[in-house]
Amino acid sequence: MSRIIASVAISGAYKIVEKAETRWKTAIAKWGKNEPIGFPNTAYYLPVIYGMLGYKVEKLGDIEFVLKKCRALLPPRVSETHPLPYLGHALDAGMATYFAEEIIEAINYRENPRFYLTGEDVTPDNIWLGAADDVLLRKRGVEFVDGTAPGFAAILGAAPTPQIAANIANELQKKNLYVFMTGENGGKRFAEQLVEAGVQIGWGVRLVPFGPDVNATVFALGFATRAAMSFGGIEPGDYHKILLYNKNRIFAFVMALGAVTEEWAANAAGAINWGFPVIADTAIPEILPTGITTYEHIVSNVPHDKIVARAIEVRGLKVNVTEVPIPVAYGPAFEGERVRGDDIYLEAGGGRTPMVEWVTSKRMHEVEDGKIEVIGPEITDIPAKSLLPMAIKVEIAGRHFETDYEPILERQIHHLINYAQGVMHIGQRDIAWLRVSKQAVAKGFMLKHIGVILHAKLHQDFGRIFDKLQVKIYTDETKVKQIVEQAREAYAVRDARIEGMTDESTETYYSCLLCQSFAPSHVCIISPERTGLCGSYNWMDCKASYEINPTGPNQPVPKGETVDAKLGQWKGVNEFLFKASRGKFDHYNSYSLINDPMTTCGCCECIAAVLPMCNGIMTVNREYTQMTPSGMKFTTLAGTIGGGISTPGFVGHGKYNICQRKFLSADGGLLRMVWMPKMLKEEIGDRLKARAIELGVPDLIDMIADETIGTTEDAILPFLTEKGHPALKMDPIIG
Repeated sequence: MSRIIASVAISGAYKIVEKAETRWKTAIAKWGKNEPIGFPNTAYYLPVIYGMLGYKVEKLGDIEFVLKKCRALLPPRVSETHPLPYLGHALDAGMATYFAEEIIEAINYRENPRFYLTGEDVTPDNIWLGAADDVLLRKRGVEFVDGTAPGFAAILGAAPTPQIAANIANELQKKNLYVFMTGENGGKRFAEQLVEAGVQIGWGVRLVPFGPDVNATVFALGFATRAAMSFGGIEPGDYHKILLYNKNRIFAFVMALGAVTEEWAANAAGAINWGFPVIADTAIPEILPTGITTYEHIVSNVPHDKIVARAIEVRGLKVNVTEVPIPVAYGPAFEGERVRGDDIYLEAGGGRTPMVEWVTSKRMHEVEDGKIEVIGPEITDIPAKSLLPMAIKVEIAGRHFETDYEPILERQIHHLINYAQGVMHIGQRDIAWLRVSKQAVAKGFMLKHIGVILHAKLHQDFGRIFDKLQVKIYTDETKVKQIVEQAREAYAVRDARIEGMTDESTETYYSCLLCQSFAPSHVCIISPERTGLCGSYNWMDCKASYEINPTGPNQPVPKGETVDAKLGQWKGVNEFLFKASRGKFDHYNSYSLINDPMTTCGCCECIAAVLPMCNGIMTVNREYTQMTPSGMKFTTLAGTIGGGISTPGFVGHGKYNICQRKFLSADGGLLRMVWMPKMLKEEIGDRLKARAIELGVPDLIDMIADETIGTTEDAILPFLTEKGHPALKMDPIIG
């Protein structure tokens, strides 16, 4: 390894470790050794330290052990007696750097807990998001597992101009990569440059400003380390497997923009441990031989218009970018983009005008593949800030196309349109909402391009189940209203068909094994009345998925002979489960959380748990981060039962499943529900009320406690008693 760059990295590591030691001594003097410390809302403590050492930092006093480890890792400084720092020395210095930076940032959180924001979005007054909590890790980290996001770029410093920064960020987004931003160069920061250039930042658009200083770089490595433990099933302390997981699965790299300081060099050396190479725009010494990383370790002096392509090449990342012939950038990175206020050129739906989306099947001779029509005013016919009614009608024809597939393709419209930069889409069916930005229109975006997107992407993703597709976009109000009425009639027929399906009347269920990459023994069996744990798949989705990909993760499972109708157990399902779990399980019950419940993966939307004192059950959704009456937060529950195991008294499930008739029916079903977060009650309120009426307890929603009543069984039991909750009169839930 180059003596110059290694010696700089080692020197930087010494500075950062010494800074951590000073900060720790000051904190100890102020608060004492028993003061709690850590990053908010995470079960991974300080994740790099926890992942590499298996050591939990929970109090200030725990840091002393880690600082001793840092000192042990630091190699001798480069001098006359120690003139040759080798690769291993620099890597050790880099690891010590990240341990020290986690300590510094943990103390920062203790000293100023409001410095970093919580959640996914920045504000006008603060753009620094800090460490991702476990809700964000589960939501965003799974994208690194399923390939939606192949990796991330950790950007240190700033570009020469805001426009160059915007160009680099845009190119990285088009490759579907996340961009994590830290540090400053000459008083400038990459994230601040994006804001100056009018670029939207935040988790939703994959442009994540972690922090203003180089220390915040450790948040990116902490995210990668947690991904290995959470989705790779690797135990804390098994550092070798964690580092290899990241090298082989998380395609990340460091992009250094500006003069490389000693502290930057120390962080770069640390990143190489994870297999993440460094690409710089300045002329620093290169390390071209392969070894720890897939290809070169450090590549420098790369022009800004070539730096993204060079970084992807050096990392060995094979990015599959579908070119959709439209005049704006297109890809999943733009799905969370928002179009607001003065940026709006066109708005449709959202309660302001009628809007509807409808996929319907036609005979073969009625569809001309690729034909796109705009019936009514186009964008070029209207001024900025216009309101238009809109109907998007997609007509499908195929020799093997079934009407059951219509809603599956219709659901794709939302994210496929959202992938277009400068176009915002919310909702579906007749409550859709569309905004097109002035910037998109300035680049030439028109309504016909919505048809171009849908034709290209639906053919690419679902072309196996249909032959031809044409799109009609109506903006004439009279015609839009006609389409709305036709679509609503079709929706009613669909809903009746789907809602009318029962587990008893269906002989074939479907599997979902998507999560086995990080929960090897988890097998999700999806039936008409038991949707997938993640909330993303129902029975019809799986049916369509199997038609599209017969060898994929959604396989038909003949349920066979009924073993126990009450518990939800069938011979055919048991046989499939035994094979798919590699012999780990020979049975589980679909309708119970008390008796051998279904296995739970890490991606479940909600987790239900028994509350014995209340003779009922509770459920908590992933977005709720506070304590629950089970004595555990969601993150703790997920960490306890979410590895593909069956845990009596607990089970993961989807939000939609709560109001399905078979929801934990063996244990008393929805009438056992005594607590759930207020946000979840509000989200599923209409369906919850309808199901309660069906059960003969129309006021059930008002009888279910939430966090405003209490977060312990003792606190909510008087409320349940006062309300006369039906669970209190049922047979004991635990016999």
